[in-house]
Amino acid sequence: MTADAEQPAAIVVLGQGSLETARRIQAALPEGTRVHGLAGRVEGADIAYDGFGETLRGLHRDGVPLVALCASGIVIRALAPLLQNKRVEPPVLAVAEDGSAVVPLLGGLQGVNGLARRIADALGVAPAITTTGDVRFNVTLEAPPAGYVARDPGASKAFMSDLLGGASVRLEGRAPWLAESRLPFTPDGARCIRVTPDDRAPEDGTLVFHPKTVVVGLAGGGEDLPDRVTAALAATGLAPAAVAMVLAPAGEAARKDVQRVADVLGCSVRFVPDATDPSALVAAAVPEADRDRPVWSDGAVAIAVARAPDLVRSVGRPRGHLAVVGLGPGGADLLAPAAREALRRADHWVGYEFYLQMAERLVGAPRPGQAVHPSDNREELDRTRHALSLAAAGARVAVISSGDPGIFAMAAAVMEALQDAADPTWHGVAVAVVPGITAAQAAAARVGAPLGHDFCVLSLSDNLKPFDVILERLEHAARADLAMALYNPVSKARPWQLGRALDRLRTVRAPDTPVVLARDVARPDEAVRVTTLGAVRPEDADMRTVILVGSSATQTFPRPLDGGAWVYSPRWYGQ
Repeated sequence: MTADAEQPAAIVVLGQGSLETARRIQAALPEGTRVHGLAGRVEGADIAYDGFGETLRGLHRDGVPLVALCASGIVIRALAPLLQNKRVEPPVLAVAEDGSAVVPLLGGLQGVNGLARRIADALGVAPAITTTGDVRFNVTLEAPPAGYVARDPGASKAFMSDLLGGASVRLEGRAPWLAESRLPFTPDGARCIRVTPDDRAPEDGTLVFHPKTVVVGLAGGGEDLPDRVTAALAATGLAPAAVAMVLAPAGEAARKDVQRVADVLGCSVRFVPDATDPSALVAAAVPEADRDRPVWSDGAVAIAVARAPDLVRSVGRPRGHLAVVGLGPGGADLLAPAAREALRRADHWVGYEFYLQMAERLVGAPRPGQAVHPSDNREELDRTRHALSLAAAGARVAVISSGDPGIFAMAAAVMEALQDAADPTWHGVAVAVVPGITAAQAAAARVGAPLGHDFCVLSLSDNLKPFDVILERLEHAARADLAMALYNPVSKARPWQLGRALDRLRTVRAPDTPVVLARDVARPDEAVRVTTLGAVRPEDADMRTVILVGSSATQTFPRPLDGGAWVYSPRWYGQ
């Protein structure tokens, strides 16, 4: 199986009768594998879903291995619109509800047959593998296991065809996964499979796999560092594809040239505290007894080669990752795939307790090993500093916001803490902001397009700015005739402010200006109402309400099917 096939899978079930089989499969798969059950039909699943096809397609787009307990045809029809590139599609299997059949469908180059064998072993059945090479030789040359990479992936198919046609093959180098196969190995085979870290062009009839056994150590940096590393590999005759990891001093974590080396080589980078000698770095990762040859060093770059991929030790810490994740308005169908993936991969969830509970409702409870760090909604900077400290230590951290994290939410707090970093190692963290559908968009979508022309977004909270400034901005926006989205309209500590804000708007806007009150959009207690500026009252809203105020051009008209109203701001704009 490949490294991708070792990631947690999603087990998708349609009926209660499949749950026991799903749990048996889950126990055999990597930690973090979840059982997804159809809402209303399956009780006790890890995650409830509403639409089978939509769920399968969403998980497939996220690159998650899929195990569907249903007929193969259902899975095929659900995923057919997405099937384009077999080299990147994740494993997909269909399993009979009673566990009597395991059928790999997709992902032959991502280890689906190995995953099928693993599941079949857990269920005590034989997998229905149909790949000719895999059936005859118990190996898929196009999908080497973790720790090995094909020098020319496209050559594997023709090579396997030759072996299926009767050609013999000899093995040069060490590779247990090949030696344990049923390939027709002979000492004088007409074909050759060579397993070597050396950068040597293959002869005709030779298939080369590079084991990930090379460790590169760095001291210092410089714009030319990637070129210097490439030159060092050339001087030692080693293939860049054989590099398992790059090691650097912890103080170099924020250097872009160090990361560029790892990017060029397509491997990870790890950081070792109090390290300055690159030879010592690689010697710690590959002790002398495990080396294939002596350590090479020019003082700035050092290289060690292990005898096998599993002999390379993971010294130091990986680069930490911090994802600022937007959950959207609160509905699972409105959660971005990238946000779901960031939550799935994180070692730590950090956030306001209410939003952490929302995340659990959307993607399921944290898996074993995922830590949850709840805090009060007013502790944004402390929460951010804690998250950055966790990430600087090498963890993957998700800082969770509702809506979009860049709109009155945690992304700005992360940027503020990072700019004034109390710890310089924070700048070595890979930070990503994962957008979400913000409340204004979700509310507008429920009634049509009230933000269809120029609009602004304002928060009525005076926690971080004076209320007089809020009123001034409201009036300027009203005089500019912008549609508005008003966040944080009222709270227990400031119940009077919304009334003053509405009064200020009424000095500029007409009483018949459309107003939309949207509370908990996409959540179980959703309530959306269309009214007017003249009729709206402060008690109509609370902290979980977003208020949309139209411009002078905003229109309303009846919605006969449900008795409501459509609201939109036309793309044209009149005087």
